[in-house]
Amino acid sequence: MEATRRWTAANTNLGLVLLLAPLAHGVLRRGEGPLRDGVRSVLQSTTVDDARLAYQAIRLAAPGGLGTADRQDVTGEPDIPLRDAMGLAAGRDAIASEYATGFAITFDIGAPTLTAALDAGLEWPDAAVQTSLTILAHRRDTLIERKLGRDASDAVSREAAEVLASGGMRTEAGRKRLAQFDTGLRDRANRRNPGTTADLTAAALFVVIIERGLRVS
Repeated sequence: MEATRRWTAANTNLGLVLLLAPLAHGVLRRGEGPLRDGVRSVLQSTTVDDARLAYQAIRLAAPGGLGTADRQDVTGEPDIPLRDAMGLAAGRDAIASEYATGFAITFDIGAPTLTAALDAGLEWPDAAVQTSLTILAHRRDTLIERKLGRDASDAVSREAAEVLASGGMRTEAGRKRLAQFDTGLRDRANRRNPGTTADLTAAALFVVIIERGLRVS
């Protein structure tokens, strides 16, 4: 995050860093076993020092709509391991929830959806969009929710489900409905940007690339 800060004052990749760091370490931990087992091992071994560094990164990135918490607030210094601290925030932040659940969204929704889309013949960009829509339809985007509230995030998830019901990236009708959805998400204040969903989609991409032993250019 310090390197990012040298390039931009905006928060562009905090969610990616928080998700990809345990996944990358999980690759090293898994040995010959499943990646998910490696990730679980990483999460179980997190420390208070990990939490302090993560808090520093979050403060440096200054993500929108962060708010405050009664326990282990990010403006202070944590005294519990990172996974436990994330567990306290799991109900209001999907990235924190991944730490608490062993990356359930990534492994149970994102990666399987991406794999199925690729196996069905979609190219990587279209498969990534299909994955993003599916995650968003199943899980409210917590960035939108922090900015605009539960009703707004529920509405965006319903719209994503409608795009999928129209065929998503697999049909012309789905693509047309997606274009309408995309236009509706854009405003000058960037309040309806499903940024957390984008981070979760990137995590799914990482998992599938690693599990397939691929290089994507």
